[in-house]
Amino acid sequence: RTLVAVEQGMKNHELVPAELVGSIAGLKHGGAFKCLNILLRNKLVQHDRKKYDGYRLNYLGYDFLALHTLAKRNILGSVGTQLGVGKESDVFYAMDTEGVQVCMKLHRLGRTSFRAIKNKRDYHKGRSAGWLYLSRLAALKEFAFMKVLHEHGFPVPTPIEVNRHCVIMELVDAHLLNHIRDLKHPEKVFGQLMDLMVKLANHGLVHCDFNEFNILVNDKDEITFIDFPQMVSTSHPNAVMYFDRDVNCLHAFFSKRFGFVADKVPSLRTDAVRGEQELDLLVQASGHGFTAALQEDM
Repeated sequence: RTLVAVEQGMKNHELVPAELVGSIAGLKHGGAFKCLNILLRNKLVQHDRKKYDGYRLNYLGYDFLALHTLAKRNILGSVGTQLGVGKESDVFYAMDTEGVQVCMKLHRLGRTSFRAIKNKRDYHKGRSAGWLYLSRLAALKEFAFMKVLHEHGFPVPTPIEVNRHCVIMELVDAHLLNHIRDLKHPEKVFGQLMDLMVKLANHGLVHCDFNEFNILVNDKDEITFIDFPQMVSTSHPNAVMYFDRDVNCLHAFFSKRFGFVADKVPSLRTDAVRGEQELDLLVQASGHGFTAALQEDM
């Protein structure tokens, strides 16, 4: 209850005074200080006196709130070992309440190596926002894209649930393309990837980070793609540049890793024909807004 009170207080305060925490949590006089000290000892909040005396959530506290909510909803039963670490997220093996293994992704925007995120991503619309809030927006956006793409037959993990900065999805039985040293049919996989990029563009979307770190390939050379927060609409002024960058990145990777050089690669201007279902209008791709349901959730 105290942790939720700090979270709610941070909507309007950079640091939340203990008195306000007590008021939001409905704690008696002095009760807030006792609870906050317990949270401090467990490193779930930070105490700061530089500007004024107050408390703020850190990522560990935010993790606790998200996991607690998902456990109460009977979505998450346990969390296992770490599956991967990215510039903006941590990914873990997890298990649902029925013993089925799933994938858990915790968005962590604002790491030292990625401070330019506020300039590269525009879903905060220029608002002053903390990293926890931006991580929540990234998770909401990723889940929205994954849900719509999955419903329209694109090869993405099955989305399960989202809460705060945490996304629960299907655990795909495949290998990250960057971890694969040898492909039996690199031309087949490359062709599938190029076709997928064109198909996305036909539906109004450019991935913007379509590379070996966000593509999974199974033993049958079937592909699954991941990581959606940076996707933009084909109406975005830089859509052509982003599309060409994704194509050139994969072209260079396949040439260097597998010795395969494609004779021809697609172009957004000549190969994509917008006119199928416009998925960028259903979810937030840069240049458009969130759906009404997501706006309400935000």
